[in-house]
Amino acid sequence: MSASLHIPCDAAVARSIGPSSRDHGFVAKPRLVLVATILASSLAMVDGSVVNVGLPVIGRSLSADAGALPWVINAYLLPLSALLLLGGAAGDRYGRWRLLIAGVALFAMASVACALAPNLAVMLLGRFLQGIGAAMLMPNSLAILGQTFSGEAKGRAIGIWASAGAVAGAVGPVLGGWLVDIGGWRGIFLLNVPLAAAAIALARRAMPPDPDADGLPLDIPGGVLATLALGGLTWALTIGSGRGGWTTDAMALAAIAAALLVFFVVVEKRLGERAMMPLTLFASKSFIGLTLLTILLYGALGAWLVMLPYVLIEAAGYSSTAAGAALLPLPLVISCISPIVGGVAGRIGSRMLLAIGPLVVAAGFLLALRIGGSADYWKDVLPAVVVLAVGLSFAVAPLTTAVLGSVDTRHTGSASGFNSAVARTGGLVATALLGAVLAMEGDLLLRAFHTALWIGAAASAAAAMAVLVLVDR
Repeated sequence: MSASLHIPCDAAVARSIGPSSRDHGFVAKPRLVLVATILASSLAMVDGSVVNVGLPVIGRSLSADAGALPWVINAYLLPLSALLLLGGAAGDRYGRWRLLIAGVALFAMASVACALAPNLAVMLLGRFLQGIGAAMLMPNSLAILGQTFSGEAKGRAIGIWASAGAVAGAVGPVLGGWLVDIGGWRGIFLLNVPLAAAAIALARRAMPPDPDADGLPLDIPGGVLATLALGGLTWALTIGSGRGGWTTDAMALAAIAAALLVFFVVVEKRLGERAMMPLTLFASKSFIGLTLLTILLYGALGAWLVMLPYVLIEAAGYSSTAAGAALLPLPLVISCISPIVGGVAGRIGSRMLLAIGPLVVAAGFLLALRIGGSADYWKDVLPAVVVLAVGLSFAVAPLTTAVLGSVDTRHTGSASGFNSAVARTGGLVATALLGAVLAMEGDLLLRAFHTALWIGAAASAAAAMAVLVLVDR
């Protein structure tokens, strides 16, 4: 999903955090800190994109039913989406550097388990553990970045971090496709091990003395309920969108997931400001509109990042390397255009840009309807990828500014972290609905792909409508 692109409010997490009062006066080595945080976050970036490209061959190698393939993606996205906010709070409680190193180590060990997986069950367990590791390392790598730098230096550091993320997003699918073509899919997971080792080594050199615990309790009930609710919802959607349709079991799972979500909201309301998702965020109509925009737009993007390489490999006969390279313009265009759009948003405001962007994304989905069994990259695939990337560029930078501006200053960290989690939840839900597409072959696969493109265009248009109706001028 959007695991292969930096979520805009990931950077906002770093912007919203200042130096910690528990740093004991330690002056961090800023260059080492920057490199360590880039390497740590690149684990999640590269892994998300390369697995999308390797999905067809992983399914064949592990004899996995096509309807179960979405779980290779969602077993990772589920804990990442549900535990992202809890991972940041745990860093505040136990030390951000400790959580960063522990998350990177867990991610590396889980990657080895995925590389050695003899069957789908072991693969999914490894992916789930990767998601927990990512939920620990992502928010804390950004929090460390925010507390290490200040003023103009913070802006430069975040810019370098975002540029490195764009490079990782561009290189990841191509590198993953090449590894699949030359040596099989297991190498795409082993690629994480040297990255993790380098990140841990640099982090240990740069880290300050471990701070004292801040005494704040963690929202463990919220984290458990969010994981169970999203897991149940994902399972229900995967079954319901498969060949069997909405059976009694699927509907029962959906009902249980809905009940757990209601219980989660009740628990969060009781916890108040100590909750991982403070309900006071939703007092802002603009924040609600931006949340709807995020889940719809990033859900459509998540489906696109899974479907396009799969269809190009399975229906159009592309190699894994070529299918990975097909996505190359997406992060490159976004990294070139987003800074310009960010400057424009500073002059005219974010609202209109946030409404225009999803409509351009919808046009990109409609252009992709030209992709068929004999798809020519330059005529059929590239125009859709570029148009979609331009539309996303109109949303990336303005969304960060709009989310931070939609709540009071006390809640900027919670708002940006929640928006990151929502973006990944959008990808989680969208991928769960792709079972019907991935289960098809030949012309039926192309027909299901085109249906999904129409749905993606509609979701993007709905995201624009959410902005126009709910976000203040």
